[in-house]
Amino acid sequence: MKEENIEELKKTLEEAEKKRDEYFAGWQREKADFLNYKKQEFERLKGTLCIAKESLFTELLPILDSFNLAEKAISEEERKDNGIKGLILIKKQLEDSLKRLGLSEIETVGNKFDPALHEAVGETEGEPGIITEEVEKGYVYDNRIIRPAKVKVGK
Repeated sequence: MKEENIEELKKTLEEAEKKRDEYFAGWQREKADFLNYKKQEFERLKGTLCIAKESLFTELLPILDSFNLAEKAISEEERKDNGIKGLILIKKQLEDSLKRLGLSEIETVGNKFDPALHEAVGETEGEPGIITEEVEKGYVYDNRIIRPAKVKVGK
């Protein structure tokens, strides 16, 4: 009778070991699936954040353009006024904030015209294919064009 008990215990142990291995393998698969899910969710959230930032940039760029136009119209004499200095500092703060968020300006004057980055709005005298004047700044975020730079190109 003792030998029968030992055989029965061995069978029970083997079954328990098989179940353990089965459960462990299932746990490993679930863990891998969960890690993949976390990676995919992170990428999805990153994409959502990117879209939100692009939307913010699209809203703020016309304001920055207005600041740039206003600054160009200020004479050297008027730049000494504290109110004007304050407005220029506010513009600088806005530019710095946008840069910290990852927005960068597209290089223009003196560079070769690139239709992926620039929009030609006219021609001027100069070296053919080289940008001679920037009409409106262009911006890039995360290797995506937020707005192409409007430029004049040499003919």
